[in-house]
Amino acid sequence: MPALSVWMVRLSLLHLVTGSGLGALLLASREMPRLAEIGGGLWGFRNVHLETLLVGFMVQLALGVAFWILPRVGGERPRAWQAVAGALLLNAGVLAAAGGGAWEAEAWALAGRSAEATAALLFAVHAWPRVRRLRGA
Repeated sequence: MPALSVWMVRLSLLHLVTGSGLGALLLASREMPRLAEIGGGLWGFRNVHLETLLVGFMVQLALGVAFWILPRVGGERPRAWQAVAGALLLNAGVLAAAGGGAWEAEAWALAGRSAEATAALLFAVHAWPRVRRLRGA
């Protein structure tokens, strides 16, 4: 089974494709009258586009690379379950915040943002023991 870092990078790329595809549709709907008629409500998905690219892609990619690159303590990653829980919460938060923004459900958007913040906190607690000072610095 691939490491958590591999899954996080793969999921971040999925968010990149989703967000970029939606952004392309949004741009195309501005210039193509027929598409604008069909998808008149497409601009309601602008928040989904932003959420998937900014949090789903960028934050998750950074966390996945950090999980992979930070040194192991005694050959292992301490409290790896916190990083797994953080990755799950981050993706659930992106879905909830994006859906809440698209359908103007403030409770979902707030729950999504809370999940994202909790995910960041969990990942920071997991990564803190692995952050080391460079020797000689």
